[in-house]
Amino acid sequence: MSKPMTPEQALFVLNEVYLPALKAEHRMTKAVLEAVPGDKPDFRPDPFAKPALELVRHIAAAEIRFLETTINGEFSAAPAAFPESAKTPADFAAWYAQRFEANVQTLTKLSGEQLIKMVDFRGLFQRPAVSFVQLGMSHTIHHRGQLSTYLRPMGGKVPAIYGESYDSAQAKKAAG
Repeated sequence: MSKPMTPEQALFVLNEVYLPALKAEHRMTKAVLEAVPGDKPDFRPDPFAKPALELVRHIAAAEIRFLETTINGEFSAAPAAFPESAKTPADFAAWYAQRFEANVQTLTKLSGEQLIKMVDFRGLFQRPAVSFVQLGMSHTIHHRGQLSTYLRPMGGKVPAIYGESYDSAQAKKAAG
């Protein structure tokens, strides 16, 4: 049986593993959210798929919720507090970027004790608060991949994610 995480281990994992990865993933996620054409919010590749704008909202809200779970030491299923003015993918991407930056700053100020506080996730499992950073990142990566498959059929361009995409290579070629 493994030993519980120590405050020192939690600080190391947050600062040396999770935050660098989270910042890299954030840039890619923001690029995908911004690439969603604003004139096709209801696009879905299949009748059972989420509409594009709903998926944009879900990605933005869920990642912020998982970061705030770590910060607050509790999981909240309350709806995201999007501004009333947010209507387009670009609006939600801007909200996401602003909240992300503020939350990352707050995360860096948490103590090891705050990071190891056990948090209940909807009665399904309990984990140290710091683990919700990785859980949120994995959730975002999953849905970002889903949303990226919508882009070309919507008339959008797929940004570079883990290396150059066809669209980013074409843009580079045209600029160069």
